Amino acid sequence: MARINLIAAVCTLALAPCLGGCAAAVVGGMAAAGGAGYEAAQERGINGAYDDTKTKFDLATALGSQYGDVTATIYWGRVLLTGSSPTQEQKMQAEQVASQEPGVRVVYNEIVVGPPESAWEITQDGVISTRVRSDLVLDADVRSGNYTVQTDHQSVYLIGSARSQAELDRATELARYVPGVQRVVSYIEIRHGEPGGGYQPPPPQASAAPLPSGGGTAPPPPNTPIQVQKLP
Repeated sequence: MARINLIAAVCTLALAPCLGGCAAAVVGGMAAAGGAGYEAAQERGINGAYDDTKTKFDLATALGSQYGDVTATIYWGRVLLTGSSPTQEQKMQAEQVASQEPGVRVVYNEIVVGPPESAWEITQDGVISTRVRSDLVLDADVRSGNYTVQTDHQSVYLIGSARSQAELDRATELARYVPGVQRVVSYIEIRHGEPGGGYQPPPPQASAAPLPSGGGTAPPPPNTPIQVQKLP
């Protein structure tokens, strides 16, 4: 929570020389709206966005700070873990906790083992994320509402959905050329077809594997192939 507050407080000042007024206004306006109109434009729809918000809140409570400075980013039940953990064991424990949370379909563990970022590094990450989001919004070839951006240790993580490989390539290329970005990692599902066509996640399979601990079964990973691109 402290990390989020710090980014929010500093980015307003830091972004002034980095972004044009138009781009900042567009992104700020969408964030301020943050309501049904923007969520409905996403492939996951209003219900999907609501479910992800609830899962994110529950997961933040479950993780707390006992596994380090860990951030969970969620899109349609797919969880991306970033941040830092003091040990490899705590990193894996955080993943296990996330995988057991109701509504979680799959977990991508990108936690760095080591000390947490400094205030300046966190600020840099926030500036990068805002710039990437603005570039996606202003590009006519990218349906930006389907992309969630998280930057950690100057690595940009994209999670969401794309209508085609060409759109995904364009999105990763935009992120790649933002100043300060060291790496772009894409966890984007490619969903061919009409944008906003009411896509529904695949139903759970009967052969779902049991959870590492506790009762019930874990939802299977999505059937749509995940395109992962780690760019130099």
